[in-house]
Amino acid sequence: MTKKRNITLKELARELDLSISTISRALNDHPDIKPTTIERVKKLAKERHYSPNLFAKGFRSRKTNIIGVIVPNIAHYFTSTILKGILEKAEELGYRVIISESKNNEIKQTEMLQTMTQFGVDGVLLALARKTTSVTDILQILNRVPLVMFDKVSDKIPCTQVIVDDEEAAFNAVEHLINIGKKRIAIIKETENSFNSEKRFTGYLKALKEHDLPIDEKIILSTENISLTNGQRLANILISMKNRPDAIFAITDNAAIGAIKALNRFKIKIPEEIAVVGFSNSMNSTIIQPALTTVDQPGHKIGKTAVKYLIKEIENPNDEITIKTISIKTSLIIRDSSFRA
Repeated sequence: MTKKRNITLKELARELDLSISTISRALNDHPDIKPTTIERVKKLAKERHYSPNLFAKGFRSRKTNIIGVIVPNIAHYFTSTILKGILEKAEELGYRVIISESKNNEIKQTEMLQTMTQFGVDGVLLALARKTTSVTDILQILNRVPLVMFDKVSDKIPCTQVIVDDEEAAFNAVEHLINIGKKRIAIIKETENSFNSEKRFTGYLKALKEHDLPIDEKIILSTENISLTNGQRLANILISMKNRPDAIFAITDNAAIGAIKALNRFKIKIPEEIAVVGFSNSMNSTIIQPALTTVDQPGHKIGKTAVKYLIKEIENPNDEITIKTISIKTSLIIRDSSFRA
């Protein structure tokens, strides 16, 4: 069985005894081409299942109406809500989307950026890999195509960035714990120099200081991989302390759910003895018992906003770019893990 392939403009032109340029213009309803010729060309193209090569077309016109998206982890629930917003808004504005995953690997992230620019995408949406140590390659890409960052960003890259106000969100989460009477609040955060983690940690510290609560380094725990397993492991450390905390704020839902599993295992009452708050409002936050109090991040809105700003840059190449940081508001969803009747 012979492998099928897409018919080319050259082959359509040969069958109809027309030039390639005439075929191309006919397929695009060019006013210089006779209606009868347009009809003949489109009829044969349909019969032969002709599909235009978008990349080749893009190289000729210098525009593909395709944007590239690079995310650290495509399977993450919050990421999936962002991608949904990106896809919806891009389609609404007449753009297609190529999505790639860096797997939180800086080398792979660079490869994906280079591949997308080689394919001729009109612009790139990027959420940084966790272990990004150098932004040199990203700055080079920024000189070639419009680039907008979202969620995981860096202040070293001069481009428009769409984020949630992590500091304010963390402040509100910790203040909620203080308002229900908690005075010794632990935090589970990332070891890595993560923009999001540092902002949430700053919010945590700010809330303690504003309410005149002591900052105890013993209950500030960090892990490289902020996962459910590590959340459970670090919660075990907190539980075993002689002067253990009366609340845990974890900077991800996964780590918070791990903490709840550890507390449940030792039959520690939640929230009476130790309350727990997470960050993301993932689907699992309502499945765990007790249901998790968490910060709701509007991922769908983040995705739509990022696309809007990227396409504005793409379609106005001669305008002076105004670099902005767009901060999307969050809300705290209070559930049983910190609810006081």
